[in-house]
Amino acid sequence: MNMQNRHKTVAVDVGGVIVGGDAPIVVQSMTNTDTADVDSTARQVAALARAGSELVRITVDRDEAAAAVPHIKERLAQMNVSVPIVGDFHYIGHKLLADHPACAEALDKYRINPGNVGFKDKKDKQFSAIVEMAIKHNKPVRIGANWGSLDQELLTSLMDENSRSPTPLDARQVTHEAMVQSALLSAARAEEIGLPKNRIILSAKVSAVQDLIAVYAMLASRSDYALHLGLTEAGMGSKGIVASSAAMGVLLQQGIGDTIRISLTPEPGGDRTREVQVAQELLQTMGLRTFVPLVAACPGCGRTTSTTFQELASDIQNFIRNSMPEWKTRYPGVETLNVAVMGCIVNGPGESKHADIGISLPGTGEQPTAPVFIDGKKAATLRGATLSADFKQMVIDYIEQRFGKGARTAAE
Repeated sequence: MNMQNRHKTVAVDVGGVIVGGDAPIVVQSMTNTDTADVDSTARQVAALARAGSELVRITVDRDEAAAAVPHIKERLAQMNVSVPIVGDFHYIGHKLLADHPACAEALDKYRINPGNVGFKDKKDKQFSAIVEMAIKHNKPVRIGANWGSLDQELLTSLMDENSRSPTPLDARQVTHEAMVQSALLSAARAEEIGLPKNRIILSAKVSAVQDLIAVYAMLASRSDYALHLGLTEAGMGSKGIVASSAAMGVLLQQGIGDTIRISLTPEPGGDRTREVQVAQELLQTMGLRTFVPLVAACPGCGRTTSTTFQELASDIQNFIRNSMPEWKTRYPGVETLNVAVMGCIVNGPGESKHADIGISLPGTGEQPTAPVFIDGKKAATLRGATLSADFKQMVIDYIEQRFGKGARTAAE
């Protein structure tokens, strides 16, 4: 998709990261540590940032968590990590921000949920207090409606109105409308209080793919606020990845979405940075952004009973991803590199020629040799026990030649 076909939204500056407008779609994530634990939270924020998360959200749910926020920021500065931090507030956000001004100042954005910011006569007062705090500290706010905590007064009102209609909608459609109205009415109220549009991001998160597509299509058609995409409670492992990718892939293809989070339930003891990697891979496979070199690899079949190509593809992929933090500074543009690791003679040579650098490994019964192609031309033939190490070195040499200082000096 051409990025110029994106739904036009107002740009929002979140701690130096631009969300919306013509800016690239931003990847964000969220910690699952106890925010009051400064050390563990700072370590996880740093890990997420180094994995490529451009915004990181933390829970601020009680006094101890709020008091810890400025110390987390200090610890991150000591670790040379400067990622913007978003505070996630529910129920008592107004009180925490008022009681902990250092927290209010340290955070780069506040996230509030119109469904639980306050109830009945306290709702507008407490919502207004958070917005006024954001205005005071010049912070943007994400107004995030959520299917699981939808404003029940608004939903009940819309359901009653729908029941009196001569052509009533089904309950699900009414709930979609309630989600959209919850976000838009809250944004309008924030603007009325004095928070400018370029300080507001909206989200309307649900847990079912078709509901997410429907709600965000409605939201985009009725506003130009910057939009955060995310399938809430997406699930664990492949289920969460597939569901999030299916829903957000459709919306992103329609030009909807300025920042995304893949909300994966981690495996016990699993790596939290997995959600960042998946978000990057979604944007990169759709051609919307480029983060790391692509490694095309053969899926395997009866012609490839050897696991050599699988092991080499995995080795190269991991090697590239682990090297990227350093490569980004040493080799500008390296993220555009395409590498192919193929398993047999059927498609191997052709796919390898199409990559910047590719290797075609021998399939079952084929000669135990592996031609390597660079920029479409055969450059070498590898064989033997050092094949993997030799190809990895060729990748390093290619990167140095194409993206290193020598290449830049020649170009200048």
